[in-house]
Amino acid sequence: MSSDENKHQPDGPVYFRLFTEIGIINQLSSNRAERAMPHGLTMSQFTVLNHFSRGLPPKSPLDLANAFQVTKGAMTNTLKQLEGKGFVDIVPHETDKRSKIVSISQKGRAAHQDAQIELAQQFADFSEAFSVEEIAAQLPALEKLRIWLDENRK
Repeated sequence: MSSDENKHQPDGPVYFRLFTEIGIINQLSSNRAERAMPHGLTMSQFTVLNHFSRGLPPKSPLDLANAFQVTKGAMTNTLKQLEGKGFVDIVPHETDKRSKIVSISQKGRAAHQDAQIELAQQFADFSEAFSVEEIAAQLPALEKLRIWLDENRK
């Protein structure tokens, strides 16, 4: 098989390199971001606050676990930490009293806003290294990749 043919195989070097780069970028950016988090937030806690800060409705812990593709136990742990900080409200479901419903609190919205300010400062040098045009040029391909992965979860 020629090297050009190999590049288009599912296990070809270009696909491996793509996901390797994405994984490394995720690890480096998450570590950098977590060092800047106020209120003792972890990345997993911040992502839950970020999820709700987009105006999404309250959800069950199971719905959140599914959305983030983590176990219900991992999500429950994250939610307990957030609830302990007063950043989310967890109440019994109105019709199914066995389940709970999670929503972001006002204190959680403020913490999310604080985190966004800290992250902007932590990544200020990033905007010096990469222009808005360079980043904008990458977004369509990344969005297409994310959508495909989301629609083809296994």
